[in-house]
Amino acid sequence: MIDIAPGDRALQSDVAPLIRSLRPGLSPAGFAAFAAEAYGQGLVFTAAYDERGRCVAVAGHRMLATSRGRVLFIDDLVTDPQVRSGGIGGWLLAQLEDRARQAGCQRIELDSGVSNHGAHRFYHARRMSIVALHFAHDLSAGQ
Repeated sequence: MIDIAPGDRALQSDVAPLIRSLRPGLSPAGFAAFAAEAYGQGLVFTAAYDERGRCVAVAGHRMLATSRGRVLFIDDLVTDPQVRSGGIGGWLLAQLEDRARQAGCQRIELDSGVSNHGAHRFYHARRMSIVALHFAHDLSAGQ
C-alpha cells in the first residue's frame, strides 16, 4: 500500500484506470484535472498492489474537520473487478481505519450510490452504518 504523490506517473498508469472504472463518465483529461484540484483540497490516493506489482485497489480519501469531529472521508474506494471478493478491498479499508485512528479521527465516512447494492453489502459486512442521506441538486440540469 502506497500513497501516490501528485506528478507520480502511477497516478495515470495505476490510479486513473481504477477510478475511471468506478466513474465511467470521467475522461482521462477529466481525471487529470480532478486529481490536480483535489490534491490541493487534501485528497490522497492510496493504492494497493499485488505481489506482481499490479495495482489492484485504490482509495481516494481526505481528513476533514467537521462539526461531528475529525473524519477520514473516503471519496472513492475501488477494487479491480478481476480480484473483487478476494479480501483486498476489506484490507484496504482496514488500513484506512488504522490511519484514521492514528490521525485522531472519530469516524470514517463515505457516500455510496443508492443503487450500488454490492457496495452496500460490503460496507455493512464491515460494520458500517447508514447514518445520513446525502442530498444533491444538479446545477447543470435545465440549462
